[in-house]
Amino acid sequence: MKYKGSVTIHQEREVVVALFMNEEYNKEYQDGFIKKELINGVSGQKGAKSKMYYKYGKQDMVITETITKNDLPQSLEAFYHHKHMDNTMKYTFTEVNSKTTQYDYECEYIRINWFLPKIIALFFPGIYRKQVEKWMSQFKEFAEKQ
Repeated sequence: MKYKGSVTIHQEREVVVALFMNEEYNKEYQDGFIKKELINGVSGQKGAKSKMYYKYGKQDMVITETITKNDLPQSLEAFYHHKHMDNTMKYTFTEVNSKTTQYDYECEYIRINWFLPKIIALFFPGIYRKQVEKWMSQFKEFAEKQ
């Protein structure tokens, strides 16, 4: 399952990228975010591996993030692993003008191995997209306030 989207942020690209890369701000725009722990490598650099902790209601979720490519300020690519699924994300930041940034993403789920998420992906694929779009919208709002 693949999907992509974009949002225009009225903020300088350098500011947008700095906010995006600062894990202390994840809780400002990612619902349920608790913390991010670096496991190995240099944070944000190719090969860096981190655990990301989330809480949704009574459910805890741990995702392992591995940075696969860092060409910032233009783009960043990462692999995300959860016990039930794996996906890749490519984030691209394009300077529209000195005060506007186009933030694009491409997501591909490459493994879903649990019954419920498979059913959701098959019959309601928009649910996965809506979560990413919600976080992008919340990130836009957060970045524009800075």
